[in-house]
Amino acid sequence: MIPILKNDRLLRALARRPVDATPVWLMRQAGRYLPEYRQIRARAGSFLRLCENPELACEVTLQPIDRFALDAAILFSDILTIPGAMGLGLTFAEGEGPRFAHPIRSADDVNRLGVPDPESDLGYVMDAIRLIRHELDARVPLIGFAGSPWTLATYMVEGGSSTDFRHIKAMMFQEPDLTHRLLTILTDAVIGYLRAQIHAGAQVVMVFDTWGGVLSTPDYRAFSLAYLHRIVAGIRGVPIILFTKGGGAWLEEMADTDCDAIGIDWTTDMGKARKRVGKKVVLQGNVDPCILYARPERIRQEVARVLGEFGRGTGHIFNLGHGIQPHVDPERVGVLVDAVHELSIPYHGSSGSAHGTASRT
Repeated sequence: MIPILKNDRLLRALARRPVDATPVWLMRQAGRYLPEYRQIRARAGSFLRLCENPELACEVTLQPIDRFALDAAILFSDILTIPGAMGLGLTFAEGEGPRFAHPIRSADDVNRLGVPDPESDLGYVMDAIRLIRHELDARVPLIGFAGSPWTLATYMVEGGSSTDFRHIKAMMFQEPDLTHRLLTILTDAVIGYLRAQIHAGAQVVMVFDTWGGVLSTPDYRAFSLAYLHRIVAGIRGVPIILFTKGGGAWLEEMADTDCDAIGIDWTTDMGKARKRVGKKVVLQGNVDPCILYARPERIRQEVARVLGEFGRGTGHIFNLGHGIQPHVDPERVGVLVDAVHELSIPYHGSSGSAHGTASRT
């Protein structure tokens, strides 16, 4: 039997249908700012062990849903699960971020890569999704996700995080054909991975192009956007959200992928973005995550400003312009979420759905 969602605001907004209030969820809404997350992380022993344990990943995914009136859950995982399953020796050092023991630096390295099987190599993710859907009990929809091919490639070639991207950009400029081969492999992997997440129960999927904004316009089109087109074309059955951090210059081109929504960061004006894309896509965003360090009244002012910039009507999903910072007071998150629901009501007329309106999905 297909479950009926108790809160379908997000899915209604993604379909540009009326809502009673603007839906809100937050990138990294499950994470280090929550004391209950830190307790589970300590029990797991490492970040990777936490990601790879479906029961713990489920518990962490549900923590913010239990605490705040959020309109969606997002799978607790990491964008580097795909390259991690490719045998590159992924580790996470405390305070240092991801590291690959075997970075991709040559044609031989690329030739050794295979596309991971989602159900065998990444089965723990699918098990987590199935468990989360069961434990959510149709309270809110579940968002699955993957990193974009370009963003995954940056980590794999750099060997971890980077500030100058010298290895991946050297490969891009000096060996463009090799770079495209790597991106093609990753695109096939992302499509298979997202399809498997949808089959397991994800009701929305999002592609995080975290490092697309470090590219010039022609390079973004060639080495990131072209592959986002392929991913959108390869996914069917659920809404797709694309997010390129620093991608405000390319909103119209992102909308041309036929995705359902575009995430924007805080450097892009919401009102101007709406005028640029019209009704072609839903917009998601776009508050500076550091607003959550401010006093409650200032947070409410910022929420009111962004809602006012977007204006009346559906097609807006409220979110931060990037993930929640680890030192944020959880009470401030509650202030923001409640403010979105309260202050957005006047922007939606009386025809919007109630919070508990049923939706089959």
